[in-house]
Amino acid sequence: MVAMNRPDADPQSSTAWPRLTLRTTDQAVLAAVSCVSLVFIATWCCYQAYLGGRTIDIERAEPIAIDFKIDVNKAEWPELTLMPNIGEQLAKRIVSDRTDRGPFKDLEELRRVRGIGPKTLESMRPFLQPLPPIQSTAENEPPQPAKVN
Repeated sequence: MVAMNRPDADPQSSTAWPRLTLRTTDQAVLAAVSCVSLVFIATWCCYQAYLGGRTIDIERAEPIAIDFKIDVNKAEWPELTLMPNIGEQLAKRIVSDRTDRGPFKDLEELRRVRGIGPKTLESMRPFLQPLPPIQSTAENEPPQPAKVN
């Protein structure tokens, strides 16, 4: 109860906040929870300090080599930009050339794209899938039935 409600209370000695009193068992439970929490925090800090010696410094970490192969006749320009020395504009020119002139028959035909010279082609080669031979459309068509007279 707030002391202000009592008729004999001194209004200057009372506080705006009521006093909170805990039973002895409540105090013991609160003390136990606090001790367990402090032990947990201390254990976590020690564990983090132990891990501190095993952190990886990103600037000193050795780079991981990623091996991937791109099919130049199917890849879109974002995939082509993953290769070294191939920026967005050159990748878009490769896709545009493939769209205009048809698929590349072998990797040497990439030289027809403006901006791809011998050095650029050689730097791209490890990342390109070998191109299968393109079959003529006559071989891909189903056989026509023979006419009977």
